[in-house]
Amino acid sequence: MINRRTFIAAAGAATAAAALPEIALAQTFDATPQVVDIKSTYVPGQLLVLPRSYYLYWVTEPGKAIRYGVSVGKAGLEFTGQAVIGAKKEWPTWRPTQEMIQRDPGTYGKFAGNNYVEPGGPNNPLGARALYLFQDGRDTYFRIHGTNAVNSIGRSASNGCIRMINDHVIDLYGRVPLGTQVTVL
Repeated sequence: MINRRTFIAAAGAATAAAALPEIALAQTFDATPQVVDIKSTYVPGQLLVLPRSYYLYWVTEPGKAIRYGVSVGKAGLEFTGQAVIGAKKEWPTWRPTQEMIQRDPGTYGKFAGNNYVEPGGPNNPLGARALYLFQDGRDTYFRIHGTNAVNSIGRSASNGCIRMINDHVIDLYGRVPLGTQVTVL
């Protein structure tokens, strides 16, 4: 026997289920680089990262930018603020920070108690290219870089760096000179 409470709950569930495709379409994430409109207050040649939407914008002209899908830092590990590209490297080497090794010894145990550095290449977590973020002339240890963990794009999954699909970071790397202003909101 159906009572009023069961009927109302079922009707609410049916209404919510009917709305799901519409909600899902409204929140579709697309990592494909594309030219998009952007506020004209952003300066051409500037990089803008919007972590909550998982996009990085390379401002190409007033009101226009190339948008790339990215992965950003997990809660509590994200970078925010202003920086400049202080170094660029193709197929960079990598070593986790001491904090990363301590925070996750299961993942980074092979780096504990030694000076091992992961050589550049397709198995390296920094991927094909890396843009090093500096503040006041000092390395922040945060990067915009490629990744071999493509399924992390569109999520908060990194230890603070901004990850991109390797083909996308190769494209961005060729466009971005040293000294480029980076704003992460």
